[in-house]
Formats: sequence, structure tokens, C-alpha cells
Amino acid sequence: MDDHNRNFILAIVLSMAVLFAWQYFFLPQHDMQKPAEQPQVEQGPPQPRPEGVTPGTTAPQSPGGVAGLTREAALDASPRVAIDTASLKGSIALKGARIDDLILKDYRVTVEPNSPNVVLLSPAGGPQAYYAEHGFVSAGGSDSALPAGDTLWTAETQGPLTEDSPLTLTYDNGDGLVFTRTIAVDDKYMFTITDKVVNNGSEAVTLYPYALVSRHELPHIENFFILHEGLIGVLNDSLQEISYSSAVEDPPTTFQSQSGWLGITDKYWTTVVIPEQGKTFDAKFLGNKTGERERFQTDYLMGALTVSPGGTADVQGRVFAGAKEVNTIDSYAELYAIPKFDLLIDWGWFYFLTKPLFFALDYFYRLVGNFGVSILIVTVLIKLVFFPLANKSYVAMSKMKKLAPEMQRIKERYADDRVRQQQAMMEMYKKEKVNPASGCLPILIQIPIFFALYKVLFVTIEMRHAPFFGWIQDLSAPDPTSIFNLFGLIPWEPPLFLMIGIWPIIMGVTMWVQMKLNPAPPDPIQAKIFTWMPVFFTFLLASFPAGLVIYWAWNNFLSILQQAAIMKRQGVDIPLLENLGVKNNKKNAKSETKEETKS
Repeated sequence: MDDHNRNFILAIVLSMAVLFAWQYFFLPQHDMQKPAEQPQVEQGPPQPRPEGVTPGTTAPQSPGGVAGLTREAALDASPRVAIDTASLKGSIALKGARIDDLILKDYRVTVEPNSPNVVLLSPAGGPQAYYAEHGFVSAGGSDSALPAGDTLWTAETQGPLTEDSPLTLTYDNGDGLVFTRTIAVDDKYMFTITDKVVNNGSEAVTLYPYALVSRHELPHIENFFILHEGLIGVLNDSLQEISYSSAVEDPPTTFQSQSGWLGITDKYWTTVVIPEQGKTFDAKFLGNKTGERERFQTDYLMGALTVSPGGTADVQGRVFAGAKEVNTIDSYAELYAIPKFDLLIDWGWFYFLTKPLFFALDYFYRLVGNFGVSILIVTVLIKLVFFPLANKSYVAMSKMKKLAPEMQRIKERYADDRVRQQQAMMEMYKKEKVNPASGCLPILIQIPIFFALYKVLFVTIEMRHAPFFGWIQDLSAPDPTSIFNLFGLIPWEPPLFLMIGIWPIIMGVTMWVQMKLNPAPPDPIQAKIFTWMPVFFTFLLASFPAGLVIYWAWNNFLSILQQAAIMKRQGVDIPLLENLGVKNNKKNAKSETKEETKS
């Protein structure tokens, strides 16, 4: 088990009951179901389908059958037309008319400003091949006269493909069929592929359009159980998520649907194909392994397209290839009526919390220009929303403090009878109308917010490489400093479990102070647990995103102010100095001075 999974599991052990309660009562309807449980729904009259055809397999997937070329050599293996938009650069291979060379202009590999741009798609034959392809198959699935992955198309212009200049490709199969493919792209990440077929022959032709996303070799993955990476789609209005390992180990999964999308997703990037909505298509998720090489594919196969002699037919599909930006994806879902397209982003079980929380953070980010400051503002708003509830809890805790002397007398009176002691305590709580468990309420309230914020920081690309101030240049990454090398003064890189940065220490201190506001538990074991809990959480949260640790520390600080104000208003002494031992030391010092004076 890696550090991410271990730390997260430790963080949720104390709140597992709450987690399952929320999941049981508020699980969204769009949540993932196992593919085997999905109904195979046919809508409208059934259409003939070619049997045993997997789109894309009619063409060689990589020269020589192995990924022996460099990326540059694989690019040179086909004539190309450049892509140059506001968000993308790369090229389209004329061999196969594949979108197989795509670089994201707005994103870099690391936080360093001179870091290389993120490479999303790469051609077959080279390392980490990853591409989208459109084509046609016949009923037999082996008609070499149809354009496929090895077909050389002719470009009508030299390019480049831009937002304002679509690319038109043609292919004449020499047997009466002329194919025209128009590829358009917007200023973000959506490609629109329009295929037109002209039949100049003497006989009708039946074609089956397909589109696929293919990935050769297993990519680097986070391997974190709260995040899905692998094959993904929405079919029959239901989310399908298949991991890379399941795709290889299990037989292909197939569906028939009239709406949806499917593709392959990473943490921040994705490539999906989107058929025309409202038309029946067959979808497939599959993976296989040959030797040490793995290959993954998602594809759809449309219904029969019959072109009569002298006639024409056309079909349209879309390819989304780019960054999973929340507002961009939401706008596409609305513009093209793509069902549940927003589920490309893994919002998780707490969808109803995570997405609104992101929009709140994004709103204040647009106002202040810093996601870290936005987190501080949203934390204050959350505290205000739960202010009455927290007040009630802190008032109850203050009453408990007032009852401390009476509790001690009950313990002394029934020192040898624990059952009678507990009964007397409960009678006192009932008489004074105090709930001893009310002190846990602020923590229980914080649990779902904690999970939701963690999810937002972890999965949304907007948080990636988002700076705060000073040494925090990426709120989605852990605090890079460590007390064990004196925050960089000693030239030594501590192991991961010793990377205890400044913000985790601040969080631990605020948590410790907050606990010291309350009287020490009478039970010695309980007291030790409470004493060491801030240390435990300091180490535990040190590897969590810095944005989450900043939230926790700031929330602790606000809670300290709120609790202290309420205790003062209730006329309860704030035992902070006493619990720290400072007040007692002063009293002891004064007593010793008086005794010395008398002597």
C-alpha cells in the first residue's frame, strides 16, 4: 500500500461511520454501477451489425508491431498537417487521419516556468502511443477499400488546423467511393469530425462508421482509490468506470446506447469520442496484454450507413482531447447536450458537496486571484454557516467545564462502583440539560467538508500548480519544507515520512492549543491520547495537499477564537495557561517565595 492510500485510510478511520451514513442517505443517482449490472437496452428497431468486428483492428497499430521508435521518428513516419490553436499544438497524421500528436499549451509538467508542456497524444510506433481515430468497416470487417488506420489521406490545404481554418481531407478508394473528412477545432479541446461519402459506383454500399481511443502501454497513474484512472464513459445515462487492470484481466465490456460518450481518462487529462446523440451505437471497452506491452481501447460502432449509387451520406462525431477544466467541460455538456459530461471529473461520493465547494472556491479566486486566499475566505463562510451549531456545542462544553467540580465529587464518592458512578453522571447531565457528546459536533461537521475539500484539491486541474504565498507554489501538493533539515538549511533530503513542513506544524500547534482550551480529561489514558493526537495528525497530514493543511490550520484558529469568546461570555475560566502548566508554575513560584519570606 502506497503512502497516499495509507495516510488517507488513517485519516478516515475515526469518521468511517459518518462516511457510510452520508453515502447511504445521499449517494447520487449518477454514481458508478458495475458494467455487469447495466441493462442492454435497445431503443427503436434493431439494426444489423457486423459480427466480430473491433474497430481499428483492420489497420496495423504500430510499425513493426513494437514501440521501437522515438516519438520524433514515429511522427516522421507519416505526412502531417499542423495543429495550432490557442490551447493546442501538434499535428494530424495523414496516414489514418488520426489525431495522434497533441501538446497542451497552457499546462507544464512541473511547477517550474521553463518545464516542458504536457504531451497528451502520441503516434503509434513510438513510446506511450495514444490517439483518436475515425473510420469505416463493412459487414465483414475486412474491406481494404475503406479508409482505416493505414489509409493515406490527401489534404486540400497545407494547414495549419486552427479555430478559424478547418482541415479537409479526401480519400478515393478507386472503386467508386470518395470520402471527404472535415476536421474542425475550437479554441479549447473539442474537435468536430464530419465524414461525407459519395458513391460513384453502380451498387449500393453499406458502411458502419466507428471512432476509437487507443492507448498502448500502461501510463503513470496515481493509484489512489479515491480517483478513477482508466476507461470511462456514460452509456444508457449511467457512468461506467473500468480500471486498467480490469480492462486487461476481464473480457471486453459492451453496451448499446443512443446517447453518451466514452474514452480514457487520467487524473487531469482525458481523450473521449462522442457519437451523434440520438442514434443507436454499440460501445466497447477492452484491454489486452502481449508480452510486456498492454493496450487499451474504447470504441463505438454506429448503425448501418447505406449509400445508394450516385448518392451521398454523412456522419458526424466529436473528440474531446485536453485538460479536464470544470467550466470548459460544463460548457460543452450544455452546448452539445452531452449527458453527464461533467462526470469526466471524478467528483466522488460527495458530488453534492465537492462541486458546489469548487464553484465557491473558483468564484473567490476570480475576485482575489489566489486559490489559497480563496480557501481562507470559504473557510470563514463555512464557519459562519455552522456558527449557531458550533455555538451550541461550545456552550455545552462550557457548562461541562462548570460541572467539573461536581463530576470530581461523584468520582470520589463512587470510586469503587463504576456503574453507580456512571449512573450519577447521567443523572447530573439530565438535570443540568448537558450533552457530553456535544463537544464532538464541530469535528463531525468538519468531516464531510474535509473530504469534499480534499477531493477538490486532488482532482480539479484548477488547483494544480496553484500558488499560495512564499514557499507554497502548488496547493495540490504537500508542503515541500521539512523541519528535519531545518527547512532547507541542511543540504539533506529527508525521507517522505519525515517531510514535516511549516504548514503541518502550524496546523499541529493550532490543534494542540484548541485542545488545551478544554480541561484535561480526568482519565490518564484519555489525557495521553489527547496530548499525542496533534502530533499524530501533524505527521498524518504532512503528506496531504498544502491547501488542505492550510484550511485545517485556519479552521482551528477560527475555532479557538470562537470557543474562547463563548467561554468568556459564559463566565467560564479559560484553562489554557493552566493546562499548559504556566499558571500552576506561577502559583508554585509565588508559594515558594512566600514560604521563603516567612522563613
